[in-house]
Amino acid sequence: MSAAPVAAAPPSRTSPAPVPRAAGAPTATDPALVRRAVKAAALGNAMEWFDFGVYSYIAVTLGKVFFPSGNPTAQLLSTFGAFAAAFLVRPLGGMVFGPLGDRVGRQKVLAVTMIMMAAGTFAIGLIPSYATIGVWAPVLLLAARLVQGFSTGGEYAGASTFIAEYAPDKRRGFLGSWLEFGTLAGYIGGAGLVTLMTALLSDGDLMSWGWRIPFLIAGPMGIVGLYLRMRLEETPAFAAEVAKAETARPKVPLREMVTGQWRALLLCVGLVLVFNVTDYMLLSYMPSYLTSELEYDETHGLLVVLGVMALMMVVQPFAGALTDRVGRRPVIAAGCAGFLLLSVPALLLIREGSLLAVALGMGALGMLLVCFTASMPSALPALFPTRVRYGSLSIGFNVSVSLFGGTTPLVVTALIGATGDMMMPAYYMMAAAVVGGVAVWFMTESAGRPLPGSAPALERH
Repeated sequence: MSAAPVAAAPPSRTSPAPVPRAAGAPTATDPALVRRAVKAAALGNAMEWFDFGVYSYIAVTLGKVFFPSGNPTAQLLSTFGAFAAAFLVRPLGGMVFGPLGDRVGRQKVLAVTMIMMAAGTFAIGLIPSYATIGVWAPVLLLAARLVQGFSTGGEYAGASTFIAEYAPDKRRGFLGSWLEFGTLAGYIGGAGLVTLMTALLSDGDLMSWGWRIPFLIAGPMGIVGLYLRMRLEETPAFAAEVAKAETARPKVPLREMVTGQWRALLLCVGLVLVFNVTDYMLLSYMPSYLTSELEYDETHGLLVVLGVMALMMVVQPFAGALTDRVGRRPVIAAGCAGFLLLSVPALLLIREGSLLAVALGMGALGMLLVCFTASMPSALPALFPTRVRYGSLSIGFNVSVSLFGGTTPLVVTALIGATGDMMMPAYYMMAAAVVGGVAVWFMTESAGRPLPGSAPALERH
């Protein structure tokens, strides 16, 4: 594919110069097939974040089950250590599954990642406790988490690529926004289920068998997701790439996916940084911040976060449709400007402590985060040409998530401990917003345009 990536176009704050694209007759997308593709892709993301929500909110119980220390803090740290280990292997998963997706097809690889994700989560629900098998219990927990992390390395980039390559050009933002709708639904489902179980079960029942239920649910979810993904055909963009080759698809060297796309990769890392730092700050760190730093009631803090996520779910599709009308760049830029200007006022509201003030502060941050959740699933795949889209996006996305997104709670906690400044979460989000703003400055608008290296995609009526 000779077309240059979108990111290689000259930066401009106004209408960018046309980007060279592969020649070819327009393709007509089948609305029913597109809907099935969106459902299949979003379910995988939902399952990933269902596990995230479950693991986060049942961490204290898992610490008692798998780690024998009588120190509750040590147990919790060990549990989150196993959780964090999944982030370490995400880039490795991206480097394996991404190039494979560009060679054998998006649909096949996404089926494999779905199987691995479901198997890893389901396996956690089957592991005997430390009291039963001793040190093998935490070892098996770590192994299951590594399987989950490895598969996740190929999930988001593949799912966003899959939707982007199926979607008609003029509706890619709206359809892509449902990927993050699945993320929010999965997290709410996982956290809500744990909250319900904690309320209904005694501590003894939760310790002995109740904690297994959320993980075992991943089995049926995985079967449904695999069924949906196996029913789909390969994306039109990838099928066109295969048709161009006289024999099998040539293998693209990993070095070409990096050095050959370095401008687009830098933009990808910057965009993913602001997206994931703010995401993990709001949805993962803020509940702990409310409880540990501000001594806020844990139940109320959880309910506020779940309420904010529910509000985000309602707004998400409308914001995705907005990106199709006004463009991805203005919406992402609005989010960066909002975090730069409103992070401090929002955190001051949260620190005020009343339920209304906390809800307003968290709600404001949630609405700003929607600027990213609604835009990124369509903006990120458009940075790369079809030939290397899955591989390059997997590498850029997972490196950025592992270095910056997943480390956000740890880094902010350490900064507060070192400086004693309780406003550090706001400053950290502001710094991320500056990086994101620079990336937006240099990225090219992709709304309403064919993906680089692909023919125009029109909606069949």
